[in-house]
Amino acid sequence: MNYYNEIKNKLLNNEIYERVKNYSKESNRVITYFEVGRLLYDAGSKYGENIIGKYAEKLVNEVGKKYNIKTLYKFRLFYLKFRKFSTMSRKLNWSHYSELLSIKDTDKINYYINLINNQTLSVRELRERIKNKEYERLDNDTKSKLINKKDTDITDFIKNPIVIKNTLNKDIISERVLKELILDNISVFLKELGSGYSYIDNEYKIKIGERYNYIDLLLFNIKYDCYVVVELKVTELKKEYVGQILTYKNYIDNNIREYHNETIGIIISKKDNKYIMSYCTDERILSREYKLI
Repeated sequence: MNYYNEIKNKLLNNEIYERVKNYSKESNRVITYFEVGRLLYDAGSKYGENIIGKYAEKLVNEVGKKYNIKTLYKFRLFYLKFRKFSTMSRKLNWSHYSELLSIKDTDKINYYINLINNQTLSVRELRERIKNKEYERLDNDTKSKLINKKDTDITDFIKNPIVIKNTLNKDIISERVLKELILDNISVFLKELGSGYSYIDNEYKIKIGERYNYIDLLLFNIKYDCYVVVELKVTELKKEYVGQILTYKNYIDNNIREYHNETIGIIISKKDNKYIMSYCTDERILSREYKLI
């Protein structure tokens, strides 16, 4: 086989295809680069690593400057990394795959591919999720469920810690300021909790006995068909916080909820306290830390 001619023809065909078939050029580009990566791997195995540099010199002159040695090694890495996957997703373009090339963990790559497929992430959004270590902030039980393709529920994808952007550049954070930061970028915050969340209100007023109380954030999850009560605390988790959110959760269940599933309660605090949560018998009450960036 003449590996160079095969590689050159594929790249030339791709250049022509990109000018003509705009509607499907991304899919063709991904397939072309994958096949070129395979040919480069085979040629390197047969003739040695130096052959890639020689191919690059010729391709730069005969096809285009972008096909330099760095690009060819990237194509080969693309093939080596993604040959393990049974299919290539149509929702991922070459820029998506380029962002994923630096990740070594196959399970982590799978997680982000599923995110792109399910949430139609742009390249910028994908880059942000990877930068904020979203996969690493899932607990081990959730990762195990994903790896073994087991059913997951609403509590599995609530990150820990929850990342909140300090857009106000405040040095001292009060509960009011923390809430303001969240509301300032509510869509990002909802994604930190998982998928399917919608915002209902903040400082949601309820009456318990003769006193009014205010729930920091009231949300609804469409996917899991339940209300979600969120309380924000800028101190370490305390036992009275668990009692407070249990009260709010029960109020929603008894007065607001109709045919929906049981309400979820989430306490977001500066510092977690596993000891206190070990005494909480309600599995639909969760605690998470927050981290300002």
